[in-house]
This record gives sequence, structure tokens and C-alpha cells, in this order.
Amino acid sequence: MPSTSPPTAPGASRRLEAFGRHIHARRKALKISATTTAEAAGMSRMTLHRIERGEPSVTMGAYMNALAALGLDVAVVAPTEGASGKASAPTPPRAPTETVRLADYPELRRLAWQLPADAELTPQEAWGTYERNWRHADPSALQDHERQLLADLARALGRKPLDV
Repeated sequence: MPSTSPPTAPGASRRLEAFGRHIHARRKALKISATTTAEAAGMSRMTLHRIERGEPSVTMGAYMNALAALGLDVAVVAPTEGASGKASAPTPPRAPTETVRLADYPELRRLAWQLPADAELTPQEAWGTYERNWRHADPSALQDHERQLLADLARALGRKPLDV
């Protein structure tokens, strides 16, 4: 039985629900079943559904596992003040707009086994997949074009290059 929800600050429930909708939309866009996603995240299907509804009683660790299973990541940012003096949504950093096709990069495809072979990832999602799963990668199996992708992603996203 799920634990009771902790008291939430004003607006937090709305943000959690929106967060859950984004997770659900990503899973649907990737055409991955709830069962497959839950297994990849190490949780029950019911917990995944609670996450997709934005329930505050689900642990942050479970949310993070669900995000990782879908090739997503989250960042904590301070709101910025606009001209009105009120906090406004932060502007995300600019990143390359091209997508990375899993089918073009064998090691990335192997690391993102739960995604369809024809899936396309944003540069941030591709880098996150490599970074989170690097301990499972075989650097000696990387082809030249995949090594170049890693170098380009690190440079474009301002990250420390992976040890290839």
C-alpha cells in the first residue's frame, strides 16, 4: 500500500503533476510499455503509474530511476527574476538541436537496450545514456564515428570527455 503523501508547498502539487505528465509523455513517445519501463527502473508498474501521476509520496530515488530508464535527467535550478521582480522560469542552456539515432551508434544502442532501435535522442539524452551506463560500455568496441560523437557531445555540452 502506498505511503501517505507529505504536505506539499503551494504550487508543488501542480509541478509534480506536470513532471509526471512529462515522464508519461516521454514513455509514450518512445513507445515503451509501462511494464518494460518499470522493470528497467527496478520498480513495480504501479509505482511507475504513481510517478506518472506526480504523486508526492513516491521517493525521489524512484523518480530518478524512472527518468534514467527513459533516458531523461533532471537539474535543480534557481528561478531567475524577470523585469517585474517576480521569479520566472530559467532559460535552459543552448545545446545542439540535431538528434542522435540509436541505430547509427552500436555501443549507444547496446547501452540503451530498452529503447526501440529506431529511437532518436537529443544530444543531452545521448550523453546521459553514455555517462550513466559507461561502466557497461566496451570502449574497444567503439567505432571511429561513435568516438567522434562522444567527443562532439562532450564539447557541445561542456562536459568532461569520457575515458575512451
